[in-house]
Formats: sequence, structure tokens, C-alpha cells
Amino acid sequence: MNHQTLGELAQDREVRKASGFRAVAQALDAAGLASLYRRQIESAPRRGAAGKAYFAGHDGTLPKRGARHDADQLAIALVNHARQAGRPLPLPARLHGEDAGSVDLLDYHVPVKLVASEPPGVGRVDCLGLGPDERLAVVVLQYVAPSASRGSTGDTPLRALLEGLACCALLEADREALGAELKTAFGRSVSSEPPVLLLVGSPRYWELCRRREAQKGAAWINQMERLARVLEGSEEGEAPPEGEAVPALGIGVRYLGLVLEGEPAWEVRDERPTLLAPPRLATAWESTAGRIRPKPRPRAKSAPAEPQVVEADLSKPVRRYDLTTCYAAGERIDHPTLGRGVVQGVVGAMKIAVLFGGEKRVLVHDRPSPGAS
Repeated sequence: MNHQTLGELAQDREVRKASGFRAVAQALDAAGLASLYRRQIESAPRRGAAGKAYFAGHDGTLPKRGARHDADQLAIALVNHARQAGRPLPLPARLHGEDAGSVDLLDYHVPVKLVASEPPGVGRVDCLGLGPDERLAVVVLQYVAPSASRGSTGDTPLRALLEGLACCALLEADREALGAELKTAFGRSVSSEPPVLLLVGSPRYWELCRRREAQKGAAWINQMERLARVLEGSEEGEAPPEGEAVPALGIGVRYLGLVLEGEPAWEVRDERPTLLAPPRLATAWESTAGRIRPKPRPRAKSAPAEPQVVEADLSKPVRRYDLTTCYAAGERIDHPTLGRGVVQGVVGAMKIAVLFGGEKRVLVHDRPSPGAS
């Protein structure tokens, strides 16, 4: 794959395939992600320099053309709830008893392009806010209704991650103008630390991800968790070539579930999407979901057991073979064509195994005499 930016990679066919995105994730490392992130920043349109606002005075109502998808309406409903509640959403703890902070949702559908044709792959942020320590929080929403039997084609977790990272890069490229707008529009200051990326999916979205045949098991979750550690800088990758430092991006990534009560979870009142119950953020999957159990060592194949050989009973005389005669193990018999052999035992109804030299043969014995009743 030869992609110049994160946005381009997010549109790659393998990234969008349930059966292909894990292999792409596995191939990504710290150096590759840093290079894609840097090129995304270099190619970013600066809305501030072009005199275009990031915050377009959204009043919480549907746009004139309406919101085409559930996720579009949900983004508006979440920000409407945050504005009405006046308090941030708590983030779930990674460890028991840990205070993970919260996210304060400030606006929805925040544009990151100048025109629709550039850059490829991303156009707006679903929800934008401030996370722990006033870090910029980019929220990518993936919504599937509780009653849905399948998700949208191409909406893989890796695609969502890459598009979210592209949005982070585009906003970081114009951090000064964005920070000034945040201050003016919301009276809030943003930290100089790298952004926080929150991939928020409805429980049904994550459930369907794990039910797809190509995504069953822990392997893809393991890779997504690894990428989160790489982006944050908590996992060391391969050493870069001498003289080429790869700085950690420092982006905090969280995979979250959005718990909403009821179906539908929101309704449109006077053109304003409104949640019917307070939302809650949870972890996208259990803490052990990404653990890959090592394959058990193959058992050593035992050598086939040597066949038991019944030795000849020399206390008994040699008997001439006759198919009407009954023989017992250890007896010696003379066969008209096979020669002398030793009976090994009964192997079936009216059948015995006899060892002639090194060859075992099956013969009939104890057959009733003709005319016997």
C-alpha cells in the first residue's frame, strides 16, 4: 500500500473489509503512523488562514437538508444534551478505581475541509469537545440500532480509527486558529497537548463487529489495542534507522460504547434531535477481549504399539487344520498350503488369527459340519 495520508489509507479497500483490516492494522507501526500523520498535517487546509470558521453557530436543530443518517442526528442529540445538562460525560475507568476524567462535548459536525474535494477521506468531525486536562477531544460516532441485523458496509473499526486520526491531524495543523475560535465561541482554552481520539460505537455496532465470521476471536481487538498504545507512545516498536528519530504522537485513543436507553433513543422535537434518557459511556469490550491465548504445543506422536505375539504352547500337540475344529490361542496347527502356524486368538465369529512365520492370516474355525443341526 502506498498512501500519502491517513485519510487516503482510511479509504483503502482492505481497510474497509471485515476480512482485511486486521492484516493492515498488523502492518502499521509507530514510524508508519507518524509519517502518515505528518503528511496529513503538511497537506491540511488551514481554515483559519482562509477566513473560514470551524464553529458555524450550530443551534442544535437539523440542517435545512436534514441529517441523512442516524449517526448524524445522534451527534446533534448528544451535543444538545451536553448543553442542556451543563456537565461533561464521565469516561469509563481503564482500571478499577481509576478516575479517567470526562469529555465535554461542545459542537457537532465540525468541518475540517475548505472544499469538499480535499483532503480525501475526511470532511468533518462528528463531535468536538475537550477531554481530560482540557485536551482537544475528537469523537468518531458509529451507530447501529439495537434491532439491526447488520452494520454499514465498510465501517470497520480501523477505518474509524484512521479517519479520526486524520481529523486530529487536520485540527492540529490549524491549532492556533482553532484555539482562538474555541475561546471566542465557548470561553474555553485548549491544552497544547496532543488530542484525545474517542471511537464511540453503540453496543450493537461493537456486537456486530465481533459476530462477523471474519472478525471472531481476539486477533483484531488485540491489534486495535496495540495501535492505541503505539499512538499514545506506551508501546515500543522496532528501532528506527540510525539518525531517524520517531517521536511518539502522544494521541490518547479510547474505544468506547455509547449506552442509550430505549429504541428509539432520541426523537426530533421542533427540528431538534433530543435524547429520551441520559447517555452513558462504557468500554467497547471487556478487558480480556484482546488476549490471544498461545497455541498449545502439539503432542508428541507416540510410536504405534508393537503387536502382541502369542507364543506357541509346546505342551499341546500340533493339530491338523480343519475349518470345523475349534482352536485356542497358543495352539499349533498344520495348514495344507500355509504350513505350520500359531493361533493368536479369536478375531470374530468363527474366525481366528494365525501367525505363519512373520505373517498373520485369518482362518475359519469351529464351523458346523455339513448336515449338523
